[in-house]
Amino acid sequence: MSGEARLEILTRINRIGAREQEPLERRPVRPSTRPRAQIVEQFAEYAAEYRANVRRLAAAEVPGALRDLLLARGSERVAVPQDLPAGWLPGGFAVTRDEPGVTDLTAVQTVVTGAALAVAETGTVVLDHGPGQGRRALTLVPDHHVCVLREDQVVDNVPEAVARLRGSVLSGRPLTWISGPSATSDIELSRVEGVHGPRVLDILLVREG
Repeated sequence: MSGEARLEILTRINRIGAREQEPLERRPVRPSTRPRAQIVEQFAEYAAEYRANVRRLAAAEVPGALRDLLLARGSERVAVPQDLPAGWLPGGFAVTRDEPGVTDLTAVQTVVTGAALAVAETGTVVLDHGPGQGRRALTLVPDHHVCVLREDQVVDNVPEAVARLRGSVLSGRPLTWISGPSATSDIELSRVEGVHGPRVLDILLVREG
């Protein structure tokens, strides 16, 4: 590097350092004014584009839909968080209530959880591992994840989601953002699913009311 170039760089750095720091303005996040039906519809569409299987249904239909999913995949070993609502589960299936340090997640085929919220503009489901969601490993190790989500949990955009998750972050809970099945194209740009998490993501989107 020439002496002239070095002088130019140092001069620019000095000029930047001499500038007065401008105060950061944090604008409050306002709830979306878009119609709820439009927001929910967009989430379902975008999540499906990420190869998630989205089924919209009434709350009473959740056990039956879950039974169909487990039968279709031949899942015999199913794990759920300790506090997953019992009313979601179909009868006739042996379900393991997850116990950290006891449950062998590598032997589990399907996990069923709830979610903290979902984001319409990205088709993303977010878990903060609060009630009904279990520990983080529970949704990363099994090959099949069924997520039960209410329509009123779908927000319009990422800033709105981050604002709603503030309490989770402040309490030290981890966040898991899920946009479709786990996938990577690191090797020769060939898409491979299931490398870092479930290969199959089913979302049961429960209608309001």
